[in-house]
Amino acid sequence: MKDIRVEYREIGSDILLIITGGDAHIGAVSTSYSSGKFPAEVHTAAVPGHKEHLLSADFAWRASKRLNRTVTVVMGIHYDNLSSVGVDEVCRLAERELEVLLHKLTPSSNE
Repeated sequence: MKDIRVEYREIGSDILLIITGGDAHIGAVSTSYSSGKFPAEVHTAAVPGHKEHLLSADFAWRASKRLNRTVTVVMGIHYDNLSSVGVDEVCRLAERELEVLLHKLTPSSNE
């Protein structure tokens, strides 16, 4: 589970986050944007049978709020035969990697 990665790409003023681990794939895509007010709106599409949307929507919302930009999260993490403790660990590691990236991208943290 040490291979969980959060990569990003700036697309104009927007940000694309790609979060993968294990057998990488596309399990869910969430986009968060401001419609002139917060909380921001979030739209999610999930591949049937996948659970990444449970994280991708929250991650997109948090990143959009912190960065004040439209953010799309593409997420696909898969490890065979994870226990509930293993699933919790994957969630914790993904969240930690997201926070590291957001700290790096947050304007006030770059001063």
